[in-house]
Amino acid sequence: MFFVLAKTVGFFSAPSNVLISLALFGVLLMATRFVRAGRRIAVFAVIALAICGLSPLGNAIILPLEERFPAWDASRDASRGPPAGIISLGGALDTVVSPVRNEVALNEAAERMTAVAELARRFPQARIVFSGGSGRLVYGGSTTEAELAARLFESFGIAKERITLEDKSRDTLENARFTKELVQPRSGERWLLVTSAHHMPRSVGLFRAEGFAVEAFPVDYRTRGAIDLLRFFSTVGDGLRRTDTAAREWVGLFVYRITGRTAELFPGP
Repeated sequence: MFFVLAKTVGFFSAPSNVLISLALFGVLLMATRFVRAGRRIAVFAVIALAICGLSPLGNAIILPLEERFPAWDASRDASRGPPAGIISLGGALDTVVSPVRNEVALNEAAERMTAVAELARRFPQARIVFSGGSGRLVYGGSTTEAELAARLFESFGIAKERITLEDKSRDTLENARFTKELVQPRSGERWLLVTSAHHMPRSVGLFRAEGFAVEAFPVDYRTRGAIDLLRFFSTVGDGLRRTDTAAREWVGLFVYRITGRTAELFPGP
């Protein structure tokens, strides 16, 4: 039930979806006696879409998420030794296109997967864990992200016996819960968590809530830093995608906190 509710809330947490819905509502009102109200709503929605799509707003709201956890430094806590395992979260593999095209299709979060190749070579004794089933509410298909991840990791030259797949999770909450149940981490072990930088605060917060201490290995940065606070987008689509991505994360942080699924509103190092 929470998964369905979360996906529904997720749809309306995207500013583009809300504003398009408002614009359509305004247009419908213009066909009634509430013409003036409908016109105002439609004009407001179009202007807001332009602001969200062309201004640096998307960069401004995603930057605090990306900067929350610093890049992982192997020299930090080096006395603890190398990591026992590397966990890569789903969200980078397309479970709809991949089986049809008979190839592993990656999206813009591809670094969640490619970073594992370098880490696997760097730490040859570490377990490689992928967590991801199918997070789609509709059109999910029968292929899970874990199946595609196994193919991709093996193409990287990672031995099959090193790979552990968690293929039941549908969202980040289940990523944390099911991964802990599967790998049974021991006290004192180091585990790296690989996911998009903007997604890291929510991910770490949920792993902590499950009692699984992980070290953040953020990848897939969408901004260059504070310099992008003044950078406008060249297309409305690019700006809306950035704004939607960031807004979903902030809404997710808030929802998980108020429902008691995390102990912090904005988890940090």
